[in-house]
Amino acid sequence: MRVVAVGRKNWLFAGSFEGACRAALLYALVQSCKLVDVPPFAYLKDVLIRLATHPHRLIHELTPKSWTGRYRRQTRTEP
Repeated sequence: MRVVAVGRKNWLFAGSFEGACRAALLYALVQSCKLVDVPPFAYLKDVLIRLATHPHRLIHELTPKSWTGRYRRQTRTEP
């Protein structure tokens, strides 16, 4: 609940309706990452790189929940 209280003042200054929609999308994505225990920065960094070449029919693989398994396997195998 603290995230909502802290952001309340920041949400007043989105600049425009479109800016507010984009900010809401980013906040939702970060919270989705936190729900499945994925570091938001690592997720966003990896997904933004993959978006350009990832097949559209497999876009569901890039959701935080689906991405979690791949991330955990990679972190276990890294030294």
